[in-house]
Amino acid sequence: MPYLLAALGVLGAAAFWWYRVKSMRDAAGEVADVIGRVQGKIRRGQLRKKAALAPLTAIDDPVTAAATVVLAICAEGVPVSDALLARVREEIRTIAGSDKQLDEAMVYAKWASDQVADVPVVIDKTALLLKPLLSEDEKLQLVDMVLIASLPVERDPMFKRRVELLKRKLGLEVEG
Repeated sequence: MPYLLAALGVLGAAAFWWYRVKSMRDAAGEVADVIGRVQGKIRRGQLRKKAALAPLTAIDDPVTAAATVVLAICAEGVPVSDALLARVREEIRTIAGSDKQLDEAMVYAKWASDQVADVPVVIDKTALLLKPLLSEDEKLQLVDMVLIASLPVERDPMFKRRVELLKRKLGLEVEG
């Protein structure tokens, strides 16, 4: 009988430790899964940011860049209406070389502003292209386009800051 009790004790201890090792292996697997999901989420976020910037980094025409930044600032916080598009179009018409260039710039600007929701990013990327290409007067003209195309009643509470950011990014002096 003592041998039977000893054998049962050894079997019980083996079963106990087998269960403990199995539980630790399962817990380690769950931890590895969580780490993998977190790393995947971080990678997806980085890819999403890069993809969001793609419409802006593809702009190589100053007219398209101007249309994009004017529309993005004017459309922040309001739906893009036909009236807003018409006002932006009239402002961009003054700098477009042809109706074809105007049409292409407006189509691209609408698409790009739909793709990139962060207006400061739009300002950063377009100003990077426009700053070396525009004269001081042309930079002021671009700021005036934004002010004319946006109706005061439609302006987002951040509108003034966006215009100031555009001025700073273009290298213009900001009042106040």
